[in-house]
Amino acid sequence: MSESTTLLCRELSLLQFNRRVLAQAQDARVPLLERLRFLCIVSSNLDEFFEVRMAWLRRTRVLQPHTALANGELPAAVIQHVAAEAHHIINEQYRLFNQDLIPALREEGVYFYPRRTWSEAQQQWVADYFSRELLPILTPIGLDPSHPFPRLLNKSLNFVVELEGKDAFGRTGGMAIVQAPRILPRVLKLPPELCDGHDGFVFLSSILHAHVHTLFTGMTIKGCYQFRLTRDSDLSVDEEDVKNLRTAIVGELRDRQYGSAVRLEVADNCPEHVYDFLLGQFQLSRAELYRVQGPVNLVRLMAVPDMVDRPDLKFTPHSPSTPQLLRKSRPLLDVVRQQDVLLHHPYQSFEPTVRLIQQAARDPDVVAIKMTIYRTGSNSDLVAALMAAASAGKQVTVVVELMARFDEENNVNWASKLEAVGAHVVYGVFGYKIHAKMVLIVRREEGQLKRYAHLGTGNYHQGTSRLYTDFGLMTADEAITADVNTVFMEITGLGQPNRLHKIAQSPFTLHKMLLASIEHETAAAKAGKPARIMAKMNSLVEPSIVAALYEASAAGVQIDLVVRGICVLRPGVPGLSDNIRVRSIIGRLLEHSRVFYFENHGHSKVWISSADWMGRNLFRRVETCVPVENPPLKARIIREAFTLALADNQCAWLMQPDGSYIRAEAQDNTAKINLQDTLLHEYEQH
Repeated sequence: MSESTTLLCRELSLLQFNRRVLAQAQDARVPLLERLRFLCIVSSNLDEFFEVRMAWLRRTRVLQPHTALANGELPAAVIQHVAAEAHHIINEQYRLFNQDLIPALREEGVYFYPRRTWSEAQQQWVADYFSRELLPILTPIGLDPSHPFPRLLNKSLNFVVELEGKDAFGRTGGMAIVQAPRILPRVLKLPPELCDGHDGFVFLSSILHAHVHTLFTGMTIKGCYQFRLTRDSDLSVDEEDVKNLRTAIVGELRDRQYGSAVRLEVADNCPEHVYDFLLGQFQLSRAELYRVQGPVNLVRLMAVPDMVDRPDLKFTPHSPSTPQLLRKSRPLLDVVRQQDVLLHHPYQSFEPTVRLIQQAARDPDVVAIKMTIYRTGSNSDLVAALMAAASAGKQVTVVVELMARFDEENNVNWASKLEAVGAHVVYGVFGYKIHAKMVLIVRREEGQLKRYAHLGTGNYHQGTSRLYTDFGLMTADEAITADVNTVFMEITGLGQPNRLHKIAQSPFTLHKMLLASIEHETAAAKAGKPARIMAKMNSLVEPSIVAALYEASAAGVQIDLVVRGICVLRPGVPGLSDNIRVRSIIGRLLEHSRVFYFENHGHSKVWISSADWMGRNLFRRVETCVPVENPPLKARIIREAFTLALADNQCAWLMQPDGSYIRAEAQDNTAKINLQDTLLHEYEQH
């Protein structure tokens, strides 16, 4: 097998992941409102896919049309395959929504009312809403020489209206564009008395459709069709032209809403001449047209489950536990001084991590706090604690990643607020995203400075910590805390990289460590000694890592990979990857932790990391990978990240050599094992 055929297409692999998420929406075992939520997640994922990956493919097709991509195909061929697969997924989404979910929800008393079914009372409510909330802020734009086609925001809901007749100025009707206000919800809940006590919803698009004639007095509406445009949302900041990164990012954010068009979604009733007109406006081909049977933005239905008070149609709520040793009134730094603390979110609460920073901010003996922020949310107790610490006169250094995709605006805002209270805000290293998750606390104890660190696999984000599975380590290990300080110094200062004692770091040593660890297992297998690799991550893309794993497999190393999303490695190919197994866990929680295990001649090494095995993580980002050496903590990680994942026969998908996946199923007389449910249950008992 040639090198080019040993790697799968990363974009198709990403779409395969979305097929697995869609399977959650198809699965009757999943509570009904959660199935709707999974359907929306697929749409959200696909939006980002078109904004980033499809946009990249289109740019590559223009710039390097004759250069093969990593899977051996030219950009044009990859685009063709990817578009075909995207069409299949989107068609299945709407089939599922219309034929399965809507009828099933109706049976449970949750109704989506189309216009043709509105009662007289519902029609009146809609008319009142339109007059009160919509009409005052709508600005229809008739298309003529003095009114060119408007500049439409990325992913905004719009309507193209076909008109007949003459307006007040004698202009003959043609086309008009109506933009739905972003400030209004796309789905509205009707008062229960108008729905026989049921939960009833109407779409904003239906309301506008019903009353669009009021916007064009005296003219005939031939047709009104909803559409949505997806644009290239990649931020491009030229290092040579940048004097102030924050100012440059703010400027780019304004332009992002108007990047090049990559996809046009239209309602399926939109006639050919109308969508051809729209395609021409956006310089798109029919291959980039997606006709859908229903609302053009399913993402906005994400709000529906939260508006329906039906616990029986949702996952059983989970209350994360807190370890006994962290429940006492004893300060957390005193606990961490005595022993390392490992938390597994969301099975265990993220609150101790927040409390660690809050206590450090209030502690008169703490002299300095350093922290990285990649994603943290619009309301963050962590950032509030950092601001309090800075206001109290402590030395607070915050590395804010301004290029965190789709969180840029939020991070710019936090950076401004932190600077305003005297924190030292650093925007990382231009050209290298700061993706590491680390906190360093420096405290004066008995006349000496003592360092404490938190290192994690996930963001310092209280919202996602309830949905994403991640490990976080609190430690006072002198070598690790010294390494964390060194990494902060490298980010904020200038100079050559320094030697680290225990931590492996991107872009300097992590890739080398991984290759050396894989090669070490390969050598052990060749020598007839036990050899084992287990790794858990979100994505596996980097070619040299894949090549090293193939070589290890050929030598007899047993390799188990738990990869949630993209995987370009082909498992189970005779003569290439006989000893490699890949599985993906898709459940109620998003698997997000990165954990690496190497047998190491019986002295196993376990690492937790912020980095996936992708080129960007290994070469173009600042990442950390920290060893977990405490035996009980190691044993916990091995069991919770690997043993249960490899035994899962409810949420696991097994990757095939061609890149497809099949569900793992419990065999006859075999116990059903669900990784996430097991840990949710176990940790609720403590």
